[in-house]
Amino acid sequence: MHVTRRTVLAGTAAAAALTALPAGEATAATGTTPAYRWRNAVIGGTGFVTGVLFHPSVRGLAYARTDIGGAYRWDDRAARWTPLTDHLGWDDWNLLGVEALAVDPGHPDRLYLALGTYAQSWAGNGALLRSEDRGATWTRTDLPVKLGANEDGRGTGERLLVDPRDRDTLWLGTRHDGLLTSTDRGATWVPVGAFPATPTATGQGVTLLVAAGRTLYAGWGDSDGTTGSPNLYRTTDGGTWEAVPGQPAGTAAKVPVRAAYDCHTRELYVTYADAPGPNGQADGSVHRLATTTGTWTEVTPVRPGGGDTFGYGGVAVDARRPGTLVVSTNNRWAAVDTLYRTTDGGRTWTSLKDTAVFDVSETPYLKWGEEQPKFGWWIQAVAVDPYDSQHIVYGTGATLYGTRDLTHWAPQVRGLEEASVVQLVSPPAGEAHLLSGSRDIGVMYHERLTASPSRGMATHPVSGSATGLAQAAARPSYVVRSGWGDHGNGAYSTDGGRTWAPFGGQPALAKDAPGPIAVNADGSVLLWSFVHWDGTKYPAHRSTDNGTTWSEIPSFPKGATPVADPADPALFYAYDSDGGSVLASTDGGRSFLVRATGLPAGDSQFKLVAAPGRSGDLWLCAKENGLHRSTDGGAGFTKVAGCRASYTLGFGKAAPGADYPAIYQVGSTETITAVHRSDDGAKSWVRINDDHHQWGWTGEIVVGDPRVYGRVYLATNGRGIQYGEPVR
Repeated sequence: MHVTRRTVLAGTAAAAALTALPAGEATAATGTTPAYRWRNAVIGGTGFVTGVLFHPSVRGLAYARTDIGGAYRWDDRAARWTPLTDHLGWDDWNLLGVEALAVDPGHPDRLYLALGTYAQSWAGNGALLRSEDRGATWTRTDLPVKLGANEDGRGTGERLLVDPRDRDTLWLGTRHDGLLTSTDRGATWVPVGAFPATPTATGQGVTLLVAAGRTLYAGWGDSDGTTGSPNLYRTTDGGTWEAVPGQPAGTAAKVPVRAAYDCHTRELYVTYADAPGPNGQADGSVHRLATTTGTWTEVTPVRPGGGDTFGYGGVAVDARRPGTLVVSTNNRWAAVDTLYRTTDGGRTWTSLKDTAVFDVSETPYLKWGEEQPKFGWWIQAVAVDPYDSQHIVYGTGATLYGTRDLTHWAPQVRGLEEASVVQLVSPPAGEAHLLSGSRDIGVMYHERLTASPSRGMATHPVSGSATGLAQAAARPSYVVRSGWGDHGNGAYSTDGGRTWAPFGGQPALAKDAPGPIAVNADGSVLLWSFVHWDGTKYPAHRSTDNGTTWSEIPSFPKGATPVADPADPALFYAYDSDGGSVLASTDGGRSFLVRATGLPAGDSQFKLVAAPGRSGDLWLCAKENGLHRSTDGGAGFTKVAGCRASYTLGFGKAAPGADYPAIYQVGSTETITAVHRSDDGAKSWVRINDDHHQWGWTGEIVVGDPRVYGRVYLATNGRGIQYGEPVR
């Protein structure tokens, strides 16, 4: 069954002012929905850009896709990206990954997106979005197959193609279900039964679709690797598919990663690697097919060998200059990845890395704690502007670089934010209103919300994925963090997170299982919990000397998140998901005793939160089991009425005249999971986001600003840090 529905949702920039939803649509709120303005707290990029496509018929128009953060349209006049899929909500979290995109050269306003982040059994099917106005509004078709935009092979070519012979015909390559086609511009889809390749369990299937004149080519990533085993197919009539004859020797065991067609010379260029990437590639090559004669020629710039192992990834031709193209290496860690450029069809090549001059002042984190940024890694998305031969862009695992002269490079990511955020702290005083912790890029100190943090990632030591971030409530200059680092997995700051020093020591568990961390109200005690990435839980540890020495806490529930009381330095709390109980310590974390039992159990993602400025005021977000509150330090909990589901909760400055902090929550009061605010201690709620701004899954963390009433910071899984403020 194919379900088609019209979704009229603006894909306008996140900075646009919003108006309240019509009263009948604010079903998740009690009372009037206030007008909120939502924007990204700027970091810049911070995720894997898997595809970039310049429109061949419109100067300055381009699109980008990401593995978990949706799609974007380039606004050449404003020199920034506009997010196009922020309207996808909680139930559609699996659609924030973009498997492929396609444009119609004959209809410049048409845009197609194939969405689906995971192809696993626990994930939903994919969907096809089609637009007649460059992504401002969409029509959606739910697909009968799963897609995998965040799985291996996500940086391969576009798996979606508009047929140049019939603009109403689309082709979609899948990982497990072969090739699909649509004759009504994506409204309905049917399998191509005549496609000769058979899917296997590797999950690659069709890796690319490209038109070479009126002939269509499809790359195949599930070849069995035997001699003569084809991995490139073609059709000249749209009905009969066949293996391309005479495929290059040595490519049967490789994956065709990307392909590009030079219409001037009628030659197709194909990059190959021994794995789909972005990881795991050790060998690769580049080949040229003369489509008029069927002759193949190897044009590999440099063959991998010895310790210099890598594959080839992106390939893009220059539409203005015959025989001019660029290709990228990928997974080249020894000599570092590069782009090779040729002006003679691959006979000779020049490495653009050798003369590259980088300016990352707009996004300083790209130095990764070093003096100079590297050329990049995970380079599979490469594009040449069809109207400017010297305008080349390429994606990495963290950003999108661009040049206008083949020498000077800078991030071209304004408006594109893809961080997967897991920690947020809004200090009550000081220069920064926000500290953040994300996967891959660690902890950042946001002096301004409108510019990338000037210090980049937290250094000394450089941190990778963050697992914990906490501030001493009565001593906000003292902050601690945990996560993956090169020289220790924990650090502390005495200046509010501006600068950091590594712990003097760390438990052995911290090396492989750094988990959440807490600091008591006056900064004298640290509690560190340990959870391996595979879910294995270990005993928590305690330190009273800035992390120099640690002692085990046998009575603390393994793997739980420690919560410090914001007013009493002697008090800590923990929620035990296995037993459905809350434990408390009255001796500074030395020992814990059970206080409340009978709470919802079985989910380690339930969140226990302490209200600021009060002792013993605890809130438990229990997902579909609702919201529960204790005012006696966890001895007893009462379920909060009017809250059907609660996923995460935080506090901000109280409303004028109110005697309790504003509460912000991701949850639902009726049916819609959304962002809500309560100004009266959870007696009533208003929804403060709208259907234009939902960002998929947002259940990690939300915090209000303790200095600015109404301002809220929201962590997303792929759309960075969103912050909202009432429209004044």
